[in-house]
Amino acid sequence: MFTTEWTDYKIIATGGGEKLEKWGSVILLRPDPQAIWDAPFDLSKFDGLNARYIRSDSGGGKWQILKPFSSEWKISYRNLSFLIKPMGFKHTGLFPEQAYNWDVMSSLVENRGGRPKILNLFGYTGGASVALAKVGAQVTHVDAAKNMVERCKQNAALSECPSDGIRYIVDDCNKFVAREIKRGNRYDGILMDPPSYGRGPNGEMWKLEVGVCDLVKQAARLLSDNPLFFLINSYTTGLQPTVLENILKIYLPSGNVSAYELTLPTENPRGVFLPCGCTGLWTNQ
Repeated sequence: MFTTEWTDYKIIATGGGEKLEKWGSVILLRPDPQAIWDAPFDLSKFDGLNARYIRSDSGGGKWQILKPFSSEWKISYRNLSFLIKPMGFKHTGLFPEQAYNWDVMSSLVENRGGRPKILNLFGYTGGASVALAKVGAQVTHVDAAKNMVERCKQNAALSECPSDGIRYIVDDCNKFVAREIKRGNRYDGILMDPPSYGRGPNGEMWKLEVGVCDLVKQAARLLSDNPLFFLINSYTTGLQPTVLENILKIYLPSGNVSAYELTLPTENPRGVFLPCGCTGLWTNQ
């Protein structure tokens, strides 16, 4: 699945373990382990390339600046705006392929009407939170990284979300879910975008294959009596769409379950799509 609605973002070309992208007016070259095919040309020689992320043999890496550009800048998707900034571990602060899921969830919220309560676990910089708040949802945005939650606040302001549209929580997602169960809080929609590996604010270890089933099982207890959706993303190569579909069938109430691969189209060569993880979606319709 992919969206064709991006105007401020595109993939120019892929191959050789890298992807050449245009974010607004800035062109970046980043590693991508899925792009194992040959590149159509030397991506590092592309005219106008601003920066390239170089991996280190000892882990991590660094950005190599080739042509000066702003330390951060804004791009837009439909009526949403986000800050982009080259960060550690090749990140930029946004996953463009997730725009497809933003649209799916936003449509469900708009069709329901009112102000449904949505829980976004591992919310990162808030792409989904901003999109859902923009269409009227009341979102609880949870992430263990304080700087990511602060970036979500900036993105919400840029997108002119309602002032009460997002509640910001810096916390370990497992612990937050456990407390919400005790409090008796319920949500009309739940989404989670857990990393393959991670640490909570107090050093809590997270490994997706080990923890995802229990987290989904516990989070499902937070669904309201008339829920809209439960969505889970995975960037872990070993977890195929069918795995996510099975998890939702096992731990969610009876409903409609689907799973799909997220991709991004590339300009050169045409017809090539870059795989970007997968999504499992449960709906009550």
